[in-house]
Amino acid sequence: MSLASSRFSFLMASTAAALAFGIASYLEYSVGLTPCSLCVLQRLCLLLFLVNGLIACVHGPGQKGSIVYGAMGLVFASAGMTLAWRQVLMQSRSFERLPSCVAPLDRADSWWCALRSVLDGAVDCANITWTLFDLSIPEWSLLFFLAVSIAMSYLLLRLVWNALVRPLSGDTSQLVRVLD
Repeated sequence: MSLASSRFSFLMASTAAALAFGIASYLEYSVGLTPCSLCVLQRLCLLLFLVNGLIACVHGPGQKGSIVYGAMGLVFASAGMTLAWRQVLMQSRSFERLPSCVAPLDRADSWWCALRSVLDGAVDCANITWTLFDLSIPEWSLLFFLAVSIAMSYLLLRLVWNALVRPLSGDTSQLVRVLD
């Protein structure tokens, strides 16, 4: 995989993220859906993934830089996938075990307590307010984050494989000598 194709991969991933962010904004501002706290965190992961992809595309890094940008994109996509999976699990359970609202985050003792209270969820995170093809918004979000995680994993595997086969020094690597 050449560095130009990794740059194109970052461009396509950030374009998909921009499209997903646009759809989320449309659903909030035009349709009138209010995002819950988990949805806001998923949007934050989506925005971080988008910015990471745009910076990688504009920067045009070398092999090691592409690996770093790919790893950061995979971390952001995996975090979004984890949050979406948590919300899908909350939607599949009953409302009795969930608090009626999330405590105000400005009263939390630390970032860890605030994050824990958000991840514990509330009834508004478990409500299904909109579906498309019988899939809720968190399920669509989970599918999107899964797809970009697979794409980033593939990009990383190709970049690492190329780094092992053709190191930057120009010498043949130990892996090539073993394969010959």
